[in-house]
Amino acid sequence: MIVDIDRLPREGFKISKNFEFFNGEIVDEDAVFLLPLHADITVRKVGEEVYLKGKIKTLLSFVCSRCLIPYELPVDSYFDLVYLPEELEMAREELGSDDLNSSFYYSRKIDLKEVVLEQLNLTFPVKPLCAEACQGICPVCGKNINNGDCSCVTNNSDSRFEKLKIFLKDKR
Repeated sequence: MIVDIDRLPREGFKISKNFEFFNGEIVDEDAVFLLPLHADITVRKVGEEVYLKGKIKTLLSFVCSRCLIPYELPVDSYFDLVYLPEELEMAREELGSDDLNSSFYYSRKIDLKEVVLEQLNLTFPVKPLCAEACQGICPVCGKNINNGDCSCVTNNSDSRFEKLKIFLKDKR
């Protein structure tokens, strides 16, 4: 949905809408939408500044990066953004510190779908984990260690530090 800055009503407007995104558009291509992404957004213009305030809500499925088991991640995120005209981007050095957190609109338009996508991507975990204490899978047999230990023998030492261990042992 494109917002034309010149056609914004003086009092602004509110929109409540479901957005659809393809997996290639989101940061984690393995994430799956379990519920549609719903956004409630208020748009208002004060002078040349455009204020976007909103909330996004959905339910996603991620694959845990340790145990490789899918898990659900609810997204319920708020945002409060300020957009300035593109002409001010050139004068960014002269802007105040509050303005440095602002974004810019181009051709007098703002694409709300792009704003919602950006806000969604900002909620994604850097490393998806089903639980902070997830122990992952055994590197030998592939068993999920969260379900109990396996009988595999693993060498937990890092071969890159073997010479350091020998050096420290000889030093004593």
